[in-house]
Amino acid sequence: MKNLMQVILVSAGCCFSTMSLAQEKFSSCSAAFVGSKLIVDRYSPTGQCRLPANAKGNLSVSTVALTTTKAKALNNIDFKLAIRDNQTKTVHLFSEKTFRQIPVQHVLNQCKKGDRILLLTTDKRYALPHNEILVQ
Repeated sequence: MKNLMQVILVSAGCCFSTMSLAQEKFSSCSAAFVGSKLIVDRYSPTGQCRLPANAKGNLSVSTVALTTTKAKALNNIDFKLAIRDNQTKTVHLFSEKTFRQIPVQHVLNQCKKGDRILLLTTDKRYALPHNEILVQ
């Protein structure tokens, strides 16, 4: 009986600590991908995202497993899109919808060279430091 109580207490403690960790702000790294290709040129504070106007594939935001040589997409997460006009600097919402992936050409069709695609996470658990994509 004593062992059973210990198991229950340890299990309950693990559940509560896991729940509080899962709710921690910006506790998981994420990045933007087109297909399986990471958009940012390097996953560092100085990294930049660029896309040619003729890019093809699905745009997604995924949690990432980072190593010193590569970043691997794990799970797609929800995101929203906005576009910043290069000339006026006006930001407008691409759609009211929340996406897990979208054909990148659908987004690029509403952009001009120099515009920026802005990615917005919908869950505070996910850090997305490279959230602006320059359209070339």
